[in-house]
Amino acid sequence: MVTGPIQQPPTLPGGLRPPAARRPAVTGLGDLHPLARALAAAPAEPRWRERLLVGLGPVRRSFAEHVRVTEGPAGLYAELLGQAPRLARGVRLLAREHVVITAALAALQHAAEAPDASVDDLLGRAGRLLRALAGHRQRGADLLWEAYETDLGGET
Repeated sequence: MVTGPIQQPPTLPGGLRPPAARRPAVTGLGDLHPLARALAAAPAEPRWRERLLVGLGPVRRSFAEHVRVTEGPAGLYAELLGQAPRLARGVRLLAREHVVITAALAALQHAAEAPDASVDDLLGRAGRLLRALAGHRQRGADLLWEAYETDLGGET
């Protein structure tokens, strides 16, 4: 019977440490709540588009930071591939999603800034964007789980 808190070992099998032990947490999606609240408000409310744009700004900035931290020769993805080459397909998928999500963020902002854009179009774009961000976050978490919790042995 366990009577105290469960202590996690400082390292994983093979001496690996999860990325959180080496660097700040990398969610990269920022706080989606202001954007979600803007979308939940009645589009007929005054300043609805302005609230949408205000909620979108931090998401764009934090996603750009997420891409910067995960990609590149010193990024999290390079580190993952160095320790677990079997994850190459998952890393490629996430990197491709970066391009798609970045384009969707820019397109939503451009559409929201256009006075003739319909509310239905904006809501549709924003809904697809939030689903893409949620899926990307989950796939990234799954990849980290697979990298640091699956011990195949002899990989590094």
